[in-house]
Amino acid sequence: MLPRARRDDTTLERQLWLAANKLRHHLDAAAYKHIVLGLVFLRWASASTGWPELAAASSSPELGEHLDAALRAIETDNPSLKGVLTPRYERSGLEPACLKELVGLVGSVDIAGDRDLLGRIYEYFLAEFASAEGRKGGQFYTPRGVVQLLVAMLAPQSGRVYDPCCGSGGMFVHSARPDICLFGQESNPTTWRLAKMNLALRGLQGDLGPGPGDTLRRDLHPDLKAEYILANPPFNASAWGEPEQRDPRWRFGLPPSRCANFAWVQHVLHHLAPRGAAGVVLACGSLSSRRSGEGDIRRAIVEADKLDCVVALPSQLFYATSIPACLWIFADDKRGGDGRDRRNELLFIDARNLGTMVTRTMRELSPADIDTIAGTYRAWRDEPDVAASSEQPKRPVEVPGFSRAVDLGEIAGQEFVLTPGRYVGTAAEPTPTEPYADRMRRLTEALDAQLVTAAELDRRLRDLVRELDRE
Repeated sequence: MLPRARRDDTTLERQLWLAANKLRHHLDAAAYKHIVLGLVFLRWASASTGWPELAAASSSPELGEHLDAALRAIETDNPSLKGVLTPRYERSGLEPACLKELVGLVGSVDIAGDRDLLGRIYEYFLAEFASAEGRKGGQFYTPRGVVQLLVAMLAPQSGRVYDPCCGSGGMFVHSARPDICLFGQESNPTTWRLAKMNLALRGLQGDLGPGPGDTLRRDLHPDLKAEYILANPPFNASAWGEPEQRDPRWRFGLPPSRCANFAWVQHVLHHLAPRGAAGVVLACGSLSSRRSGEGDIRRAIVEADKLDCVVALPSQLFYATSIPACLWIFADDKRGGDGRDRRNELLFIDARNLGTMVTRTMRELSPADIDTIAGTYRAWRDEPDVAASSEQPKRPVEVPGFSRAVDLGEIAGQEFVLTPGRYVGTAAEPTPTEPYADRMRRLTEALDAQLVTAAELDRRLRDLVRELDRE
């Protein structure tokens, strides 16, 4: 058991995760996730009244029953949580001794004066469970860096924020402000519950509908017009439904039934308020695909001048897929802070070389990476760069190999393919600092070494072929 955790411990979330994960034993991450996150929520909801009684009952063989009863009592006292806190501890499959240790572990968190600490722990655990679940993890969690990048680019201040595929609610947590109203929808029932708990832990009010629902098939907010929309829909989702011609959302063309990318894009545009802004994460194939009319829909959106910026993201950012991803940033009003008219202009950012590998398979965007991308976009919009001080010079918009503003005529010449690499050019070669003769000597030595290595590899390959021939 950990020593009593202190709020100033910067490694608290990691310590708690490692300790909790050791107790998982034979349970898979998907099942264990709800046990642990439910306890975190229970600790928050019963911090001042019910938790001491639960802690005292940790030695009881009926501990699971006590925990389930506590969840039911919270739902009774909070109608907004009805159907969210599913009792699961009595039949959790976790050994009684392990459940007792988990209760003690969660109870060790000192939240006096900082109940928001449990919200941070909850979010940290969501990320770790997403990593543990691999592909399935991407169904409920958008990596923190991607969420922070979207929020930094859109910079929501007041009004309505909408996420039509909200997962566990990360977009809401990072974009919430005092004057923000939150709206969302989620099709997976267990993920919808995670989102409801995530909002409650942060003290946020949000309309996620009366229950889970498939957004594209049954829009629970049909009349909503939101000032800000942030979405990370499933990439290239197939069999999402048969689009109907009379659906008002398909303004730019009927999306194909075998791929939902442009159904999501048009759903977002349909719900965007006048002068609103939206950011959508999509597979990079959406930038160039022409199958089943997707190219025509993309062209119609570009020609309507709804698209503001396209960002090619680094690979390996997402738990669910290794498919390259991009951001589509939409703006209903393309005038910048300086009043300059940016109609018929689009900013391309190629950020594929950013990010840092934090594990063998996962990459993360650093705060500096986020500042670079979002700051470039906001400089182009001539809006305040939240990462820069007033003393810093204005960030350049056009950087060879990274970013460039392009008019729609040039995009039309590229047949409305929106891959940033086509437009930003190549990065300038750094100016050599060593003398020419020294540089040539170094390059010649490196070439000689590589030729020797190539000859050795060639010899080994021939030996292997001869051995196979003898067999």
